[in-house]
Amino acid sequence: MQIGVLAVQGDIREHAYSLETLDHTPVFIREPEQLNDIQALVMPGGESTAMTVLMRRYCLWDALKESISNGLPVYGTCAGLVLLSRRVYNYPEQPTLRVLNVEVERNAYGSQADSFETSLKIKGLDDELFAFFIRAPIIRTWDNGVEILAEHGGTPVLVRQGNTFASSFHPELTHDLRIHKMFLESTVVRKTS
Repeated sequence: MQIGVLAVQGDIREHAYSLETLDHTPVFIREPEQLNDIQALVMPGGESTAMTVLMRRYCLWDALKESISNGLPVYGTCAGLVLLSRRVYNYPEQPTLRVLNVEVERNAYGSQADSFETSLKIKGLDDELFAFFIRAPIIRTWDNGVEILAEHGGTPVLVRQGNTFASSFHPELTHDLRIHKMFLESTVVRKTS
């Protein structure tokens, strides 16, 4: 399958490598027309404000929101989660795509120096997953339609809602491909079967 990676800023190549390792073809998405040629999209971690500016500059913002609303499976990590959310608790003026019914707090664990690694129990996986949290957001509130797949410190860090999948952490920074595989199997495969 051709899986898009939003290629405006952030951990683009790391996600592309994960997708290639799973035998999918990554497509670097920089133009709205490219959204028609992919079966799913990954929105990497990075800096959400910069990503917003660049998505609008490349005319991706509205096209992406429409594609996700029409069923395009999407997985957002860290800043990708922020952009998918309905609202940013500590930056309420920040634009979001409003396609995932969660409210997030940006950089909730602290600055870059406060980044950490931990093991997580993931719903549906037998063994724990090692996860990197880098200036990560926290999901503060969520609707009933949001399925919580993992928590850390009492708050959700991996969620799924329909065709939308999102995490506070960065699975692309490890060699563990189970989260990418879970996303593709639970959204793309379900959509095409």
